[in-house]
Amino acid sequence: MSAFKAYDIRGVYGRDFDADLVYRIGRHLPALLGARRTLVGRDARLSSPEVRDALVRGLTEAGCEVDDLGLCTTPMVYFFTARDGYDASVQITASHNPAAHNGLKISRREAVPVGYTTGLGELERRVASATLPPAAAASGRCRPLDGVSAFVAFLRDWTPDLGGVRFAVDCSDGMAALFARELFGRETVYLNDTPDGRFPNHAPNPLEVENCAALMAAVREKRLDAGVIFDGDADRVMFIDETGAFIQPDLLIPIIARRFLRDEPGARVIHDIRTSRGVIEALRADGARPIMGKVGHAFAKVLLRESGAVCGGELAGHYYFRDFFCCDSGELAALIVLGELAAARRRGGTFSSLIAPLRRYATTGERNYRVARKDDAIRAVRAAAEAGAPPTAVHDFDGLRLEFPQWWFNVRASNTEPYLRMIIEAGTPEILAARRNELEAALRPFLDGD
Repeated sequence: MSAFKAYDIRGVYGRDFDADLVYRIGRHLPALLGARRTLVGRDARLSSPEVRDALVRGLTEAGCEVDDLGLCTTPMVYFFTARDGYDASVQITASHNPAAHNGLKISRREAVPVGYTTGLGELERRVASATLPPAAAASGRCRPLDGVSAFVAFLRDWTPDLGGVRFAVDCSDGMAALFARELFGRETVYLNDTPDGRFPNHAPNPLEVENCAALMAAVREKRLDAGVIFDGDADRVMFIDETGAFIQPDLLIPIIARRFLRDEPGARVIHDIRTSRGVIEALRADGARPIMGKVGHAFAKVLLRESGAVCGGELAGHYYFRDFFCCDSGELAALIVLGELAAARRRGGTFSSLIAPLRRYATTGERNYRVARKDDAIRAVRAAAEAGAPPTAVHDFDGLRLEFPQWWFNVRASNTEPYLRMIIEAGTPEILAARRNELEAALRPFLDGD
């Protein structure tokens, strides 16, 4: 399977891609993006220095001037790319994937993402060719750039009054650990706050609830108000309430949006096609104008930019901000959510009471099915769903979302893994169970036992 994905380049390093391929990417990328100045950063994975060296060698031989942020979060790369006018940037990371993986997140000017349909597909074609573009007459230079203090200063301008809220932060042995203590204070409880690309304590994917176990225990044992957990490169963040329960990430979209709606009533807010109906209803009740989009940061950032939305989020825990160059930042999202929680605590509320009005429906969560003939499987699921009654709404731009009065579902092919993904939501657990049985029965003939 190719390492070139819908949103980025990613795979097991040494198997799906290697230093030679990265070098070739470096040689081709400047011409593809019209880049003379490029920003590079990396996470703490053991393979990241080797990937960085190969990439920088290719970029400088192509004549690019390279600034190297070194170890950094992915949002830091987005921030400096847009703020300082770089032509392109590359963050070396596999985000939430296991330690053996690595990858490249590529952006063009203004931190606009380069996805498969907007450049990665062409880059793959050029890299696979037998030739390299001519080396520049004069090689570019690479210089180190320390951006931590400037990025923390930016985030401090966004830091709300957190008085009265006690919380724990799990950095997942990832890049959030670079400056978590500077950002959240010394009285906060910290877990796994030393960057370690082996991820010795748990996998860096907080969407898998088992990776949140230590944080959940800390919140319960210390009677804290909340837990915050980042993924490996800190572009995603998730939360634990005061009971130690995991909060479905899309439920935080209205909480974050309220921070902006107070100043801009009626603002647009984006969400992906998997978002809970309760979230959409809450956004409308708060006066926002919700806009549904495709799954994935390469699509969400473009939608935010084109729609003029003030913020948005995804089921996967990405949160996007117009005032952050239309990019995602786990750090900024954490500050805003904690600020809204602190305000609720001063009114006598709790995290669970803040979320309870949004948790209106029973849900399966997003489930994975390894199937053969994905398109045929989606058609079979649609036929089963429509057998009882026609849908009240059809969204078919990212897989399929069908809406019915008492339930809805989305089924789509994963852009990053060999799965069909499906989520079902209903007004009661009984309706949910019945609809799930029907749709999974339709999928059964297509399941791939391998």
